[in-house]
Amino acid sequence: MFSLSELAPLNQHQGRSKLLKPWWEVFMDYLVVLMLMTSVLACTEQLSRDRVVCIPLDPLVTNTSDHRSSSSSNAALTSSSKTATHIPRNIIPNLQSTAQGRRTHLVYQQYVYISQVCYHEALPLCSRFFPYIALLQSLVLVASGSFWLHFPHTSARIEHFLAILAKCSESPWTSQALSHAAQQENIQEKEVMEERCPPQPPPSSNSSSPPVTCTRHSSIDSGTDSPLLKRSDGASSVTPPSPCPSTLSCNSTISSISVGSRVHFPSSKPSLMVDSPTRGISLDKSDGEQARALFERVRKFRSHCESSAVIYKVYLAQTIFKLLMVTLIVSYTIPLLSSFPFTHTCHPEEQALVGYTTFECIHVLSSLLHKLLVAYLTLLGLYGLLNFYTLSWILHSSLRQYSFHSLKELCSLRDVPDLRNDLAFLLHMLDQYDPLLAQRLSVFLSPVSESRLLEESLERRWGEEKLRAMSSVDTKGCSKLQLVALPRLPPALFTLSQLQVLKLELITDARFTAQVSNMTSLRELHLYHCTAAVDPSALGVLQERLEVLHLTFTQASEIPSWVLSLRSLHELHLSGRLSSEGGVGRSWALGSLRQLRHLRVLVIRGMLQRIPGELYEIASSLVRLEIYNESTRLLVMTGLKRMFDLTELQLQDCQLERLPSALLALTNLRTLNLQHNNLRTLEELLSLAHLRRLSCLRLAYNRVLALPASVGVLRSLEVLDLSNNQIQNLTPALFTLPRLRRLLLAGNLLEELPAEVKALQLLTELDLSGNRLENMPPELFSGCLELHILNVAYNSLSSLPRGIAALNQLCKLDLRNNSLEELPAELGCCSGLHGGGLLVEDWLFLSLPPHVRDFLSHSCPPTHSEGHSRPESDSFPYFSPTQWSFSSALESQI
Repeated sequence: MFSLSELAPLNQHQGRSKLLKPWWEVFMDYLVVLMLMTSVLACTEQLSRDRVVCIPLDPLVTNTSDHRSSSSSNAALTSSSKTATHIPRNIIPNLQSTAQGRRTHLVYQQYVYISQVCYHEALPLCSRFFPYIALLQSLVLVASGSFWLHFPHTSARIEHFLAILAKCSESPWTSQALSHAAQQENIQEKEVMEERCPPQPPPSSNSSSPPVTCTRHSSIDSGTDSPLLKRSDGASSVTPPSPCPSTLSCNSTISSISVGSRVHFPSSKPSLMVDSPTRGISLDKSDGEQARALFERVRKFRSHCESSAVIYKVYLAQTIFKLLMVTLIVSYTIPLLSSFPFTHTCHPEEQALVGYTTFECIHVLSSLLHKLLVAYLTLLGLYGLLNFYTLSWILHSSLRQYSFHSLKELCSLRDVPDLRNDLAFLLHMLDQYDPLLAQRLSVFLSPVSESRLLEESLERRWGEEKLRAMSSVDTKGCSKLQLVALPRLPPALFTLSQLQVLKLELITDARFTAQVSNMTSLRELHLYHCTAAVDPSALGVLQERLEVLHLTFTQASEIPSWVLSLRSLHELHLSGRLSSEGGVGRSWALGSLRQLRHLRVLVIRGMLQRIPGELYEIASSLVRLEIYNESTRLLVMTGLKRMFDLTELQLQDCQLERLPSALLALTNLRTLNLQHNNLRTLEELLSLAHLRRLSCLRLAYNRVLALPASVGVLRSLEVLDLSNNQIQNLTPALFTLPRLRRLLLAGNLLEELPAEVKALQLLTELDLSGNRLENMPPELFSGCLELHILNVAYNSLSSLPRGIAALNQLCKLDLRNNSLEELPAELGCCSGLHGGGLLVEDWLFLSLPPHVRDFLSHSCPPTHSEGHSRPESDSFPYFSPTQWSFSSALESQI
């Protein structure tokens, strides 16, 4: 049993499929039905009363006398019959009636038998099987008439197309978009008419003004009775402008006046004000989401249908097949018109049973079958002419290309793209039914319409108040805002005049318009996988104001071209897969960086094999260059020789095995960072003697085995980072650096610290964590009196010298994970350690005297300068006193 809910989709599909049937298809369907009824009628007649009636021609006795006697007897019988008619009625029953005609000597069963034999032997095949053949032909034509709608490879696309068309027709956004397009067209037409026809002077009071006839017809939204066009109560009717634009408004209520009605305007009102059509009735949240989902559905269906022309090919093959079928049927059916005689001569070979060899037979349905055949051929001829017209229409029309010519006249729908293949063919078929349906579908094919929908949605969901609430302040005190995974930029974003840092991530269609000029404080822009477009009017604003730009991308081709024209840019950060062929990226031509003449900082995170050649043009302004190469070996670095003004260079994760020789030309270099490489030897340090301004050298996370004596030539060095290497011994030349302030040696293989360390009198930070030290030299505490930070965690120290009390400025001391058994009470003399400056195990902290524990656990006095007593450190991060807590101190207080 089938439920009504299961049968409802079938009826709905049959009702909607007629939208794709033009007038000739509907006409052919009716013709096929008539042919089917004709063949059914012929079959019914033939099954119910089709038979032949036969009588013998030759008598049983063949001599002439018998014939004459029979003829004379027939004449006598005739005369006797004539005379018998005058016999009185009372005598007729007493007399036997004599037989009239020729005697055949056959009984009824013999007549029945010979009629059946002659039906199969004397009757032609067309008389016997024409109704059945016509019925089969009609069934074939019925099946082939709608084959393209039910073929498995086409039916799914057609059903999907009809479902999308129904959604497009019912969507409130369709009416709103068409209304907006019509209003824009009305305004343009009115402006054109006003330019052509200047306003007439007002007529005098004596003369009567002629009435204005308003004949307004809607060109966009008509009330066509279609299964997909259902008018909603909220839909507004939109009509084209009046023939007299100087007196009628594009949004006036005169559009509802019937044709031929007259409207009289007083002379005191020469014109009416035109309302702004830019704002229509906004959609609610659910309607907006449905419209956006419908845009995506139409986009996917278009890409699927335009990839092939299956429906077009099946329809063409179906038309050719029907035309061949009609030609074949007509070719063998027309000669059969003369094959339906009324009389037939039968010569059965059954003389032994009936006694006759020749019979004269008549076919009862011959006349009716002849007329039905003529009617059938007439219908078939009309059917063939329609198929020939269909084939000529297919061949002479470009059905695989579709262009919205009428819609492109509208100013708001000029961007509707041309369609091809199956989608174009379906729209051509749809135009034969109702062209307005294609206009409704075009709303969801227009990028401008989708943009307007997104703008309305963003205006509703991302208002100015919400964006201000999402703003925050970064560590530099700048106002920043981050937007993630939006379809496009909210219009309210351009009203944030106080915003300084803007971060955009995964925004598919980000566009900066002329309204960016309202963002007067914008200085820094971050684009994470966001290909942003900039209007020409907005480009000038960004060129003047933007100073810092961060770009994160996948391929170099995603870098916007307008980036290279930001002449006021100071910092540029590029993160993504970069190619060394042809420069920073294959899409960057030679000389494309010339406009970045104020660029001072360039940070590249990619996979380079050589220093990009485009950097030569900004070498005069570039101050800092950072390259993070993601474990890709940097082979060619000769481009560094031209960057004379470079003060900071970072080449991290570049798989360097030796110090680059190109560093010799960087005489102004102050900071050199070669961390995360494969450096094994530092013999080239001697060549760095020319770098008289080099104050910071970072070589952490390499494979350095020994520190050469040539390190002593770096007389201006203040920071030396050799952490996480494989150094076992320290050369005495290291302690001859007079300006060294920070020495970071964590994560090496050091077993002892030389006593020469006392020569580093300006040393403020010493990191020896993660080594193999067993004791500390007393000279460290007597010579390095400026020491603020000392990190000796994760070593094998068994005792701590008592001379530590001389380090009055020591504010951070890390003694964790050593072999200490007790702490010296002299730690109480280090006034900078109170308030949590000592990092040690709890049980070891309890070995201190109570007054020392109380002193070290208390917070620092507010009179001391926190910036002086808490310097920043890479190995020993700063924590506020409230973040340090010792359970031992709490126990002592208890």
